[in-house]
Amino acid sequence: MPVVTLPDGSQRQFESSVSIMAIAESIGAGLAKAAVAGKIDGHLVDTADVVEHDAAVAIVTAKDQEGLEIIRHSCAHLIGHAVKQLYPEAKMAIGPVIDDGFYYDIDFGQSISSDDLEKIEKRMRELIDEGYNVSREYVDRDQAMEAFVSRDEPYKQDIVSRIPEGETIRLYHHKEYTDMCRGPHVPNTRHLKSFKLLKLAGAYWRGDASNTMLTRIYGTAWADKKQLNAYLKRLEEAEKRDHRKLARQLNLFHQQEESPGMVFWHPRGWAIWQAVEQYMRRVYRDSGYQEIRCPQVMDVSLWKKSGHWDNYSENMFFTESEKREYALKPMNCPGHVQVFNSGLHSYREMPIRYGEFGGCHRNEPSGALHGIMRVRAFTQDDGHVFCTERQIEPEVTDFHRQALKVYEDFGFDDIDVKIALRPDKRIGSDEDWDKAEGALRAALEACNVQWQELPGEGAFYGPKIEYHMRDCLGREWQVGTMQVDFMMPGRLGAQYVGEDGNRHTPVMLHRAIIGSFERFIGILLEHHAGALPLWLAPEQAVVLNITDAQATYATALTDQLQQAGLRVKSDLRNEKIGFKIREHTLQKVPYLLVVGDKEVESDRVAVRTRTGEDLGTMTVSEFLARMDKERR
Repeated sequence: MPVVTLPDGSQRQFESSVSIMAIAESIGAGLAKAAVAGKIDGHLVDTADVVEHDAAVAIVTAKDQEGLEIIRHSCAHLIGHAVKQLYPEAKMAIGPVIDDGFYYDIDFGQSISSDDLEKIEKRMRELIDEGYNVSREYVDRDQAMEAFVSRDEPYKQDIVSRIPEGETIRLYHHKEYTDMCRGPHVPNTRHLKSFKLLKLAGAYWRGDASNTMLTRIYGTAWADKKQLNAYLKRLEEAEKRDHRKLARQLNLFHQQEESPGMVFWHPRGWAIWQAVEQYMRRVYRDSGYQEIRCPQVMDVSLWKKSGHWDNYSENMFFTESEKREYALKPMNCPGHVQVFNSGLHSYREMPIRYGEFGGCHRNEPSGALHGIMRVRAFTQDDGHVFCTERQIEPEVTDFHRQALKVYEDFGFDDIDVKIALRPDKRIGSDEDWDKAEGALRAALEACNVQWQELPGEGAFYGPKIEYHMRDCLGREWQVGTMQVDFMMPGRLGAQYVGEDGNRHTPVMLHRAIIGSFERFIGILLEHHAGALPLWLAPEQAVVLNITDAQATYATALTDQLQQAGLRVKSDLRNEKIGFKIREHTLQKVPYLLVVGDKEVESDRVAVRTRTGEDLGTMTVSEFLARMDKERR
């Protein structure tokens, strides 16, 4: 007679083994109707799973994040059911849950259009209306292989072949359609009504460009129509803010097929870059970092010593010259150790802080590239601190406070802090990892910070603090990191002379506040919808003459403002003033300075903002004072 303990602490006793659904029904019909899964002693299970002994039980509904993910995963299986009915020859690959949705990779053997996407969504809704039950079956590897051989599903066969012998596999059945998954899944398709298919994309099987190109169908699903519509509205707004569209509209940068995953910066875009870099250079200076510069290409022997060869080589670019093999650096840390090793240091010099605007190259899969948010060549505000163990906590706490100040200056104040812990593939001893993880926790405790822990998400050489900021659309972006590394300095021979006169291996702290410049600028563009704050705007003002009679005055005014340190240009084209105002408003220039005969006579300027606000006329001194105040 199992005793079930519910989340509120109440208990229920049952005469015999009882399913999750039966427990939900015993609580209330409404809960049973809403149940999509359950938890037994903290483990997610299907509603058909049975409680056989005393246990803590929770009913999972669409209101729970776990319930939402189950709905999304079940929607991916529903795509499979609909596709196989409409395109019987299609071969199903994988269909995981992602942030806010799901996708399914499918080999259709033909091109698929947006019209096909509508057909698939329509069939999915028809299947939902049938309200059929989803069933589960446990099989061994041979049985799973037989199921997918009989259905002529080569990608599923490939997946099954990689599962260890003896492992039990779950098959989920949507009527005649069968898929495999760890589960759980919804008990009935009526839970899947609030979904929408979003777009088509291409993806190579297993991310390998030598494999077949599959069609990826993206979708989203939510607890109810209200949540779905709110998300679709956010998507619509995000589409307007897409940094790739803004780049074309504002003439900031472009990318082209001859250099995939790399950026051609235009003058206006490079002005933004320089504003960010100059700001971050002040951060280096104010925080005691010495700026350095290291080579882009180094012999592979260095990368073997550092551990990158064994743990990161699949993400690196290689080249040969004069029978020597080299790698383009994917990270800056080994180069910074070489600078440290160029001289012998005393404990009295510690901590030693190096900073570099370091260019890196990483061989990202082509399918993962996305504008300047995900690239193959990027620059980081990358710093490394060589310190003693006693100096870890004060260095990390100082960095934490500095990072929050930087994010605030760029317009972000909603920051989550997370600690990424040791991955399976790593270097170093468990003792060193214990010390490194403990040091990060202690530093955040000293800052009175709440954090989330991410098991298995650390770098191969050390755990890290991650800074995740939310933009105006509520999207989360991981930007800054602080990593404690007990391993790499020793592997690369870094030493200092301690108080005892002996040589010791320093601890190395890897830190970046904004991370990739390219990605951070993309985030800035989308967060501000291209209307960057004055201090970041590529052009802070534009001088517009009404007729040729004011051209000389407009040119002199432009020169005067440039001499004062502003990014200003003049537009002397023989166009109507309304046309010029509209054009530069669309270019999101913060201030439009109009000069006509009256302004020339009074040595003043008529000031408008990009939002259309008329600020009246000002002297040049008054305008400069306003700019100085706003730039602060």
